[in-house]
This record gives sequence, C-alpha cells and structure tokens, in this order.
Amino acid sequence: MFFYAYQNSIVISLISLIKIPKIYRILNEKRLHFPYKHLKMSYKLTDDQIASFHKDGYIVLKNFISSEEITKIYKTAISDEVLKNNSQDVKDKSGRNSKLTLWFKPGNDIYSMLIRSERMVNAAAKLLDSSAPVCHFHTKLMQKEPKVGGAWEWHQDYGYWYKNQFLYPDQLISIMVALNKANKLNGCLQVIKGSHKLGRVNHGFSGEQVGADMVMVNHALNTMEHVFVELEMGDALIFHSNLLHRSEGNTSDTARWSMISCYNSLSNPAYNDDSAAWSEPIVTVPDSAILEENFSGATASTDFLIKEKDPALKQTGWESQVQTT
Repeated sequence: MFFYAYQNSIVISLISLIKIPKIYRILNEKRLHFPYKHLKMSYKLTDDQIASFHKDGYIVLKNFISSEEITKIYKTAISDEVLKNNSQDVKDKSGRNSKLTLWFKPGNDIYSMLIRSERMVNAAAKLLDSSAPVCHFHTKLMQKEPKVGGAWEWHQDYGYWYKNQFLYPDQLISIMVALNKANKLNGCLQVIKGSHKLGRVNHGFSGEQVGADMVMVNHALNTMEHVFVELEMGDALIFHSNLLHRSEGNTSDTARWSMISCYNSLSNPAYNDDSAAWSEPIVTVPDSAILEENFSGATASTDFLIKEKDPALKQTGWESQVQTT
C-alpha cells in the first residue's frame, strides 16, 4: 500500500507539471511511458470520446492496455487450467462452437487487476448514466480458436440481461480488451453504429445463443452503418448494452481471444440474478498493479457461471415467435 501511495504521488506531481491541455491529450492518447518503470498517466476519456459513445453506442480506445500487460495476461490465460475447466461451449446456428469462460465477482488474480483497474472503472463511470458507484456484473474470456471458433449471432447484451431483470440498459456497459489481434479473418466484432438508440429489440434463440429479431436487425442494416471493429492487441472497445453486434467464425490460422468486462451502476438492480457482484461497488487498484506483482490465474473459489442457471438461456414462452434467422 505504501508503494501504491508513493507511486500515485509521483503521478500527481508529474501531471501537475503538464499545463498545456494539448500536450496532456497527446500523452494520454499515445499512452507514453514515463521513465519510472511501469508508470503511466491514468487514462482519461476526452469530451469528444464521451460524445461519440453517446452518439454511436461505442468507442475504440487504441493502446488502452500496454503490450507488456496484455502479454502477461494472455500467457497466464492460455495455460490456466481452472479457466479451461470452467469454459462453456456455445453452439451457433450452424452447430459450430464458440467457447467462453464467465465469472462474476472479481478477486485478486491477474484478470481482476485489469477488471478493477482505475482506467477500466473510471471509463465505465464516465459513460454509465448514473452517478452511483460502479459494480462488476461479470467478465467473459472469449476464446475463438483457429479454424473452429464459431460465430455469435446479431444480438444486444441487454437482450440477454433483460431476463436478469436489470431495469436500466443505460446503466450497463461492456469493455472488451483484445488479447490478440482481431480482424475480419479471425472473426472480429461487428456493430451497427447508432443501433443502441433503437431500444431493446425482441430476442429469441439461435442455436444455443440468444439472437435478435432479424426483421429489426435488417431494418437497422438498411438504415445505419455496419462496422467491422478491427483491433490490435491492447485496444479496447467500449459499447452500450443495447448496441447490436455480432461476429463471424474464426476461419484464420490465428486465435482471437478477448476479455469482456461488464459493469453496472449500483442504482440499477437486477431482480432475477443470483450473483451478488452486480450490487457490490468495485474496490479499484492502480493501473500499474498488473505489472507490479506475479499474480496467479483463476482459482477454484471463483464464482463461474453455471450454464443451466443462466436466466438468459431459459424459455419464457415468447422466444419461438421471434425470427432470428
């Protein structure tokens, strides 16, 4: 704790020397390192980025996480037997598998150092429609393996989370961090720009996934811009819970892994969810935490998703009436 306090005092002193806003923005956007080992300025969203998020439903933050941090997280993840043993195979409508591992409460492992980092939590706080403390709903480790990784159908995250009975979609947000390069060949995320303004559209089942009503999706595609969000390792995509998005299967020779952390405002209750994480304010850690110690991977005590208990995957009676193909 003394080291963290000492390091934060250095950051404040250095930032106080930067009087010209233009220089601050350049340092902030380029993620330049100070001479002190692992020391960075805390990332701060600009007014333009905040306005773009509200207009388009998403923003891309280049070099949000350093290559050194991403390499450390990715190396841990690919050899993490606990994560592998708790992964879920989710079939798309063609029968191909998409693999993910989902857990709720962040702890003190290396993944939680990212989830709880000031840059992640502060970004969420700036974009959520609430001044209440930021909580962590869940994080997903998405694992699209070469040649076999399946597709994800068009959907809104709130199409899933509506069944958890969260009240306010504007108080739910996702931050996806690319653990390796994402492009069209390996199934990068696709979004419909501005589609969060449609509100929640109906969702039914498509394979083992929840898929959006394709009548409304096609209307959106005919009206709005369809964007392939290609990312470099360490880039982040932040998107609204009602943004329509999908991804193709991975037909390339390279894996596409990403971490997607979903944040919720404490003022947004979930009336049909057994986890407590969504109602627990996050205790943040400094951005430098990932590189400061040798954190382990997931542990057996991690509260992983049990697929059979997921409210989003339960039939409520009206899903069969939704056209998802």
